[in-house]
Amino acid sequence: MFLKVQMPWNVIIPADSLDAKGLMLKKAIVIRLMGEFACKKATKDLGYFMAVTTLESIGEGRVRQNTGDVLFPVVFSGITFKMYRGEILQGVVHKILKHGVFLRCGPVQNIYLSHIKMPDYHYVPGENGIFMNDKHSKIDKDVIVRFIVIGTKWMEAEREFQALVSLEGDYLGPVS
Repeated sequence: MFLKVQMPWNVIIPADSLDAKGLMLKKAIVIRLMGEFACKKATKDLGYFMAVTTLESIGEGRVRQNTGDVLFPVVFSGITFKMYRGEILQGVVHKILKHGVFLRCGPVQNIYLSHIKMPDYHYVPGENGIFMNDKHSKIDKDVIVRFIVIGTKWMEAEREFQALVSLEGDYLGPVS
């Protein structure tokens, strides 16, 4: 689920942002790193970027010839979020269809739970359809559901993951 990773990164500081005394250089590098880190969103190998925890090292800056900007190689530690097959997580239902429900879990917005993977639950149509079992346990919008991950898929164009999940197993289903 959460991973602590150490990553190399190249931070480019515009020439006009450089201070003659060099006192604000580290601050400028950290601010630029945070901005670029937030824009990156996710990678297939590491998952979603959640936070930068520590700046490990700042390498020697190299001036770019055409622009005069300075490129600093940095190494930092951070926290990422990635789902793995077989992992048990909790998500919030945000859309109900007659063939299944869509959930959200952390930064992952597209988690699909098929009606086939919900043993004993059946769809109850209505203005706001729900899934219900014989023990009157309901899967409704905004309900927290504990599930097991069957598989994940990386969508390169959107730079996000999709997941397929199941309620087949002990202690899985709506959380009261």
